Amino acid sequence: MLDTKLLDIIACPVCKGELNYKKESNELICKFDKLAYPIIDGIPALLSKNARNLNEKNKG
Repeated sequence: MLDTKLLDIIACPVCKGELNYKKESNELICKFDKLAYPIIDGIPALLSKNARNLNEKNKG
């Protein structure tokens, strides 16, 4: 669970744009960069190396 007040002060580390919380996948989404940042134990992992590229199709 993410503290929604946190969304007011954090930004995408790549473009400094707005991040949107996606409850279903527990991720923060940057629509501009098409990146999804995981939330681990309630803490956003806002490092580009942790981001999932939303343009890539999941294989599996």
